[in-house]
Amino acid sequence: MLGLGAAGVLTAPYLQRGLETFLGAASDRDPTGLTGLLPNGSGFRYYSVATSVPRKGPEDYRLTVDGLVDRPTTYTLDALRKLPQTRLVRDVQCVTGWRVPDTPFEGVRLSRILDAAGVRPGAKAVRFTCFDGTYTESLTLEQARRADVLVALKMQDKPVEHSHGGPVRLYVAPMYFYKSAKWLSGISVTSDVRPGYWEERGYDVDAWVGRSNGRADTPTV
Repeated sequence: MLGLGAAGVLTAPYLQRGLETFLGAASDRDPTGLTGLLPNGSGFRYYSVATSVPRKGPEDYRLTVDGLVDRPTTYTLDALRKLPQTRLVRDVQCVTGWRVPDTPFEGVRLSRILDAAGVRPGAKAVRFTCFDGTYTESLTLEQARRADVLVALKMQDKPVEHSHGGPVRLYVAPMYFYKSAKWLSGISVTSDVRPGYWEERGYDVDAWVGRSNGRADTPTV
């Protein structure tokens, strides 16, 4: 029994990663979205609002920063990696109810990217677009400047995988996970908050965990 237990301990991470890879790949090609309802060993479920999402890496990934800024910028993946990195460990809370505790994320603080771009007077919000071609999100400028909002390059101490929104996704620690846009490709500073993909379908624009969408989950921070 001890041997079986030890084998289970040793093989469990590999089995979990295999299941995650399988579900992530299946979800990426599943137009019904039903695979997103299946749990895996890590507790995450996979969602995409597009029928397929192109894969991007160091050669072709780009993040544009534009709108009401003095210095519009385009970052490569390598350029983002060279910026100071911040690591946060917080719970991930989905508005549908599942939660993954103590999840490390690491990346560039969004406030640093906004400061580098030079936000102009009159700006009030930030709009995010994604290279899946469909998903969008927004934050107020005050929310976007919080220290716990990252342009994340790592998740669980390894590069963000494609199925989790890699190579670069947003991570908004104190809000429900739909605010943490996957496959991030654009950051545009705007004069007002523009509701994102799910907010146009009824979700709260302000998505504080435990204080929005009619839910009473324990806050993550």
